[in-house]
Amino acid sequence: MSCDLKQVARDIRCNIVECIGSIGVGHIGGCLSIADLLAVLYFQEMNVDPQNPKMPGRDRLICSKGHAGPALYSALALRGFFDKELLLTLNKNGTMLPSHCDMNKTPGIDMTAGSLGQGFSCACGAALGSKMAKDNAVIYCIIGDGESQEGQIWEAAMFAPAKKLDNLIAFTDYNKMQIDGTVEEICDIAPLGDKWRAFGWNVIELEDGNDVDAISDAVKAAKANIGSGKPTMVILNTVKGKGISFIEALGVGSHSTNLSAEDVQRALAEIRGE
Repeated sequence: MSCDLKQVARDIRCNIVECIGSIGVGHIGGCLSIADLLAVLYFQEMNVDPQNPKMPGRDRLICSKGHAGPALYSALALRGFFDKELLLTLNKNGTMLPSHCDMNKTPGIDMTAGSLGQGFSCACGAALGSKMAKDNAVIYCIIGDGESQEGQIWEAAMFAPAKKLDNLIAFTDYNKMQIDGTVEEICDIAPLGDKWRAFGWNVIELEDGNDVDAISDAVKAAKANIGSGKPTMVILNTVKGKGISFIEALGVGSHSTNLSAEDVQRALAEIRGE
């Protein structure tokens, strides 16, 4: 698929704003920080079929940082997995879009998420299953930096190299903030790249984790690593709330915040450059 990835990322951000704005509150900061990554994965790299979401041998994406469900919904709607209008039903009665993703409710969701750390273990299981099935699928997983304080993350970190899961490509959304403060002051995970290397991973670190061209190059390099026996961790130094100045300015406060109708219009205008 050939497209303008920067424009796709802007469109995903607009969808995120409308989605969260429909209910008036949500985890907008950590959704906006991964819009560029989702643009690259769903519109350039992943082997998926919106008309056949359960296609055998498809690539899979597990968003282990479950708070970012609206970002994933926004990308899936744009890719054609379901009608964009459904984004306005986020977390409402009878919706197929709960605040945290549910694989039994939403087309294109490959794993239910919510309890931090568990999605990453599921991604390891999916990668092992793909190896056993020899279906050539690539398994992608997004984890958060606050989530990386969970012990389960590091159990999975040991498991993947031990099982030579080189078809697993993971991303850390390293925006340096979590619900109660900065990652550094709560329980610092630095030096993050050194930790993953010590666990036996191939590591790629991006200074600008919101640069679609750099992300694209990193994913291609990670795919080239398949066959080495090492899974890949791509560390994305991102900005929480990226793309909307008044959300970025909230800092830690953007983890979950109110979004009024006026805020929605202001945010959309800024994203679109109006």
